[in-house]
Amino acid sequence: MTSGREKAYAYLKDSVLTDPAMQGAFLSEQEIADRIGVSRTPIREALLLLAAEDLVELVPKRGARVAPLSGREITELMELRGIVERYAAQQAIGASTAPVRELAELLDRQRVLSGPSQAKEFIAVDHLFHATLVSAVGNALLDRHYDGLRSRQVRAGVVALFNQRGRQEAVLDEHQAILDALAAGDAEAACAAIDNHLGSTLKVLLAG
Repeated sequence: MTSGREKAYAYLKDSVLTDPAMQGAFLSEQEIADRIGVSRTPIREALLLLAAEDLVELVPKRGARVAPLSGREITELMELRGIVERYAAQQAIGASTAPVRELAELLDRQRVLSGPSQAKEFIAVDHLFHATLVSAVGNALLDRHYDGLRSRQVRAGVVALFNQRGRQEAVLDEHQAILDALAAGDAEAACAAIDNHLGSTLKVLLAG
């Protein structure tokens, strides 16, 4: 059975922190508690966990504030993702384990998601697309490490969609290029496509 703290943590991380309108905003413990049907105690416990991950800031006498992603944090996130995803592509192609069919299915799912109302779901599938590639390596520790980036990755992705008109269509094209390279068994092209995808996202985010 899910505890109140776990419920609060999941809600805050997956719903509140990924809302572009909440970036930099202070959170109301009571409002969140009422919304998900728990007391304020598990909300405070969840906020402490998120503060330990540097996802929220605990400001004395004011409460918890959603910590906006800084330019440095965004840059470091994309650099780390690039290292992991390029490695995953190279290993999967080398071992002939590239999950081409699974990635194609996820890309098809993304294609039917459009507009601001489906932005969070679009980015959730986006994360799954990349995580599926990483999982193809078969390294459980790497999987856990990459999953630890999920909240920041989803937040950055949602913000990018709202920052640039047409970004969803561009993401689909960039994912298709990654998929095509993997299907062709071309590690160099796959790495270049990953770099282009992450570089484009970084450019959009830094432009604000």
